[in-house]
Amino acid sequence: MLGKEAVGTEGFPDGPGVYIMKDERGRIIYIGKAKSLRKRVAQYFRDKSSLDIKTQVLVSQIGSIEYIITATELEALILECNLIKKHRPRYNILLKDDKNYPYIRVTLEEEYPRLMLARKMKKDGSRYFGPYRSSYYVKQTIDALGRLFKVRACSKKISRSGKDRACLNYHIGRCMAPCQGSVSREEYRSAIKQICLFLSHRLEELISLLKKEMESASQRLDFEKAARIRDQIEAFKTMAEKQKVVTTSMEDLDVIASARSGDSACVQVLFIRGGKLLEREHYFLENLEGVSNGALITEFVKRFYSATAFIPKEILLQYEMDDKEVIRQWLGDKKGSAVNIRVPKRGSKKQIVEMAADNAAELIKNFSERMRKEKEEAYSALEELYSALDLEVFPFRIEAFDISNIQGVQRVGSMVVFEEGRPKKSDYRRYKLKEGRGPDDYQSMREIVARRYKKCKGDETAILPQLVLVDGGRGHVSSVEDELEALGLSLTVCGMVKDDRHKTRGIVRKGREVPLETLKKAYRLVASIQEEAHRFAISYHRSLRGNAQVRSTLDGIKGIGQKRRTELLKHFGDISKIKEAGVEELASVEGMNRAAAQMVYEFFRK
Repeated sequence: MLGKEAVGTEGFPDGPGVYIMKDERGRIIYIGKAKSLRKRVAQYFRDKSSLDIKTQVLVSQIGSIEYIITATELEALILECNLIKKHRPRYNILLKDDKNYPYIRVTLEEEYPRLMLARKMKKDGSRYFGPYRSSYYVKQTIDALGRLFKVRACSKKISRSGKDRACLNYHIGRCMAPCQGSVSREEYRSAIKQICLFLSHRLEELISLLKKEMESASQRLDFEKAARIRDQIEAFKTMAEKQKVVTTSMEDLDVIASARSGDSACVQVLFIRGGKLLEREHYFLENLEGVSNGALITEFVKRFYSATAFIPKEILLQYEMDDKEVIRQWLGDKKGSAVNIRVPKRGSKKQIVEMAADNAAELIKNFSERMRKEKEEAYSALEELYSALDLEVFPFRIEAFDISNIQGVQRVGSMVVFEEGRPKKSDYRRYKLKEGRGPDDYQSMREIVARRYKKCKGDETAILPQLVLVDGGRGHVSSVEDELEALGLSLTVCGMVKDDRHKTRGIVRKGREVPLETLKKAYRLVASIQEEAHRFAISYHRSLRGNAQVRSTLDGIKGIGQKRRTELLKHFGDISKIKEAGVEELASVEGMNRAAAQMVYEFFRK
């Protein structure tokens, strides 16, 4: 690690790698990659006047820089993508709603595969499709495909004898029941192949395959099966007719274009499969001051394709990218074949890019207008609150605290943050409180306030709120004020009080209650802050209770120690998913083997 004062051409290797910039408090604020670490880092400090405003602010906040050496620039690119997704640094270009989008997982490693929702792609023998924008869409798709193809939804281990009793799904016509031998492995696998064709957007190939199966069933006089396949064909034909043809060539393309408004941008992605526009997605990016169009597209492509399961043969862009050859190599390695990335200059493909850009322009226009109205409403609510409470400083940043417990047991606290009247979820914090004090809300509130602010005294870089809100009345406010005074901090503290129906009633300020019923905008803001603080505390409390239950359950399984319990929870999320999992899926978890997986599987089926 090098401090800012030590940064120069010396100290950094003249080779590829990733550099990690941190502020004075050790928080990661920027992650980048370089072909030459020495040359790239030196660029930040040679001529600061040539840097854009955003980069100048970044440089002023650097406390230290760490680096990781890689063998190639391609390795540096992959590592950079992974680190940015993990740490989400403030000065990197981030998708506004960046998160783990869901995938559809087809468990091809199982003899009779299933369809499942997955949050991460793993090298476990399964095939993944996605990512998709919402888990609701994934669940609906899995349900629809399950009904149409009658594949199993259970995690039951299917014996080779095929003489198990079928479940209810078979009797209501929703499963082929491989467990009781009602379908051959080949026929079941054929249905899975058809599902994969559908999820790969190869509808015409799927329809052709189904027609052959329908004809074969008719020739065998299996008219019931032929009728079922006919209905499937009609359903897929309807889908195919709704898809718009945008290019005469039967090829797979992704088209990426953007539009900007101020320091925000919208990136539109068109997914073209077999020459037809199947779907489109849009993503918003913020804090882009000083970022060129080429840099914007470059960063988006890296973020987007680091998470997607399918990479097309060709990607059409609106602007030329930085690091184009490295990214082309990276995507080619992921796909297993060459990927063409280009900016079309004429013809139908240029028109498709322009169509994507027009869509992005309309979306960013609507987004900017919506954001403008939201900011105006939020600022108006803050002004109303500022005036009603007679505050000394305008409350740009508000921090609110709440406590959650059940009869004084397993007490937790939460802190939510609102900046300029809107939630800033990256600054939310939660606290597991000390046991043994009983249901003492005042002491619990003092504890979380002390833990939040104890390091702030004398720290000029500390971010402090203009207003502290606590869930409670005069006693809660007084206890928090006493704690802050002991810490040597002078912050304005108010209490949020509720009525008999547990709805926000007013705010306690300087020992008196200020009613909010006539202040509609301020009321909505305070009520939303109080509800959010309560929700965040309750969700943490539930997760702790759930984890405790899972730990106590898994403790009883022979061969499952602390490390394996942790990995199982990390992989599946909750006890119900572990109960449903098959041996193969359990064995695929890091740290597990087949013997341990068998023990877990049998434990839940005693």
